[in-house]
Amino acid sequence: MNLDEVFQTFLAESREMLEEMERYLLEIEAGAQDSEQLNALFRCVHTIKGSAGLFALDHVVAFTHVVENVLDRLREGEFALDHDLAALLLQSRDHIASLIDCDADCVSPGLIATGEILLLALADYQEAQVPALVVHDRPVASDRSGLGGDWHISLRFGLDVLRQGMDPMGFIRYLGTLGEITRVVTLTDALPAIEEMDAESCYLGFEIDLLAETDQAAIEAVFEFVQEDCQLRILPPGSGVPSPAEPEEGLMAGDSAAFDQPLMAGAALSAASARQPGREVRGQATQYIRVQADKLDALINLVGELVIAGAAAGLCAQRNGDTATQEAVAVVSGLVEEIRDGSLELRMVPIGETFQRFQRVVRDVSQELGKDIRLEISGADTELDKTVVEKIADPLMHLVRNAMDHGIESAERRLQSRKPSQGTVRLNAYHEAGSIVIEVGDDGGGLDRERILAKALERGVVQSSEGLTEAEVFQLIFEPGFSTAEAVTNLSGRGVGMDVVRRNIEALRGSVEVESLAGSGTTLRIRLPLTLAIIDGFLTGVGDASYVVPLKSVVECVELTAEQREETCQRRLINLRGEVLPFIRLRDYFDLDGLAGRRENLVVVNYGGHKAGLIVDALLGEYQTVIKPLGRLFANLSGISGSTILGSGEVALILDVPALVQRAVEHETRLVQLGERYKSAVSDNVRSWGK
Repeated sequence: MNLDEVFQTFLAESREMLEEMERYLLEIEAGAQDSEQLNALFRCVHTIKGSAGLFALDHVVAFTHVVENVLDRLREGEFALDHDLAALLLQSRDHIASLIDCDADCVSPGLIATGEILLLALADYQEAQVPALVVHDRPVASDRSGLGGDWHISLRFGLDVLRQGMDPMGFIRYLGTLGEITRVVTLTDALPAIEEMDAESCYLGFEIDLLAETDQAAIEAVFEFVQEDCQLRILPPGSGVPSPAEPEEGLMAGDSAAFDQPLMAGAALSAASARQPGREVRGQATQYIRVQADKLDALINLVGELVIAGAAAGLCAQRNGDTATQEAVAVVSGLVEEIRDGSLELRMVPIGETFQRFQRVVRDVSQELGKDIRLEISGADTELDKTVVEKIADPLMHLVRNAMDHGIESAERRLQSRKPSQGTVRLNAYHEAGSIVIEVGDDGGGLDRERILAKALERGVVQSSEGLTEAEVFQLIFEPGFSTAEAVTNLSGRGVGMDVVRRNIEALRGSVEVESLAGSGTTLRIRLPLTLAIIDGFLTGVGDASYVVPLKSVVECVELTAEQREETCQRRLINLRGEVLPFIRLRDYFDLDGLAGRRENLVVVNYGGHKAGLIVDALLGEYQTVIKPLGRLFANLSGISGSTILGSGEVALILDVPALVQRAVEHETRLVQLGERYKSAVSDNVRSWGK
């Protein structure tokens, strides 16, 4: 096994443990303290310490050992987790994360200084240090019932332990952190003849004497990661230990009643570990395997090419009129579709893990602002593409911090408004029409429409406030350099960030909407595609061009009658079974050459609760669409979100349904406003004539 890969696995698992540690600390601080959570919190640090010891990361082991001692006293009930201790342990968690990311000989002076300050603070929560024991004066304390003194460990590693990437000496070094190793005898009785020796096999055993104030469970935990590749026998103090010259004659033979201790190998150690609280969850984790993200990306790319090749084969069989080949291609296409769906599911992850990270953000920022704010999470099980999750984290961070700084009022103002003194920031996620919707909301004072307009006019962002809808006014907060903050703080007020948020969201083929009610709060609604790789599409034709509409956005397709076609030539609204529907004629929108055919069709699409129609010449059916990004030259092309390759080798453009629907709805809104103004003007004229 490649040790570099094992070390990378250690880094990944350690970061996961640190995230769990942070979550447990925040939950316990919030009042959800119980013995299970305290045990789980202790195990996070204990596991990191043990794993770090295997890789000789002594700087990590030394610091985590102190934190582990504090957590051990905490779970024993010697003191409670108050606000100050929670803050200290969270800072320690951050320091452990920094230590893991650097080698022992590359720790910066600043990091060392931070660690020393934290160790001084942690010292207040540790027991008074006892004087070091002198070896030749120590008595055999047989009445301690295995709680301290001279322990004897008999250890036999399996032949494959080296192949599994484990270092036997690493376990012995880590064992030394529990106390003082006073004797080690290396057993070579299992060594074969030199011509039969395998350099990748381990033939050694060890007899170890350990002077430590510990218990058997702690010693067993040292060898937790090699439990299936070793035989372990532990003798407590006062049991009597065989002489170094012949350790194997009594200890491993097990013919003395004094040595009749359980042999902790493989299943036995697993059973003992399983009895510890919370082991069930860790046992379930073994059902998962780690796969590098780039391997998944390569798989998705290959599946995409397979989809394109399958479409080409189907088109070729159709042109040749070979029925048998068409049937075979249809079967293959069905299997390819299943492979595609399975591959895409591998990249789907719950967004809850990203949401949970903001618990710490809300805690720290609320203290910095002097506000009492809680985070409310819903929809944590909602899944979306891993790539989208990674890229949406930073925009969400800015929106959450902005909501806390600008949205939530001070406790005094909230009480004056008859609100609870504690503010709430909400994170929610759900699926809608083939997209994922992420909401960042607060119960603060809401956006001030008039103030935003005044600032926009002052900065020249808009020339006039006439004709601007409320949604358009709220969108002004995403303009570069725009801010209504009265003062610059550490968090916001410089007008930098919201424009970047929108740009990052649009780069993911998403959009952001703002909904606000004065005195009640604001909700920012982000809509994103579920995946950036392969989608089910609906292929349409306009003249010689082909366009793909995401299938989950399609409500229905209708062939226009002669009356309806005439109606669409006169106005931008169509009466569809009594429902007034705005529409866009794609031939006019993209300024395509040629005249419309004898038939036209209306594709009704839905996005964000709004319906609109797209008028096309031909409906070509469903199509598995492999999304290909547009080049920089077309990055700002309105109404297009990507491209795909058809089976014929031609390129089809993927329509940006959100942008098209928004454009159609805005046009409808302006028509309504113009109508209302016209009616108002006529009414005023009538009244003036009457006078």
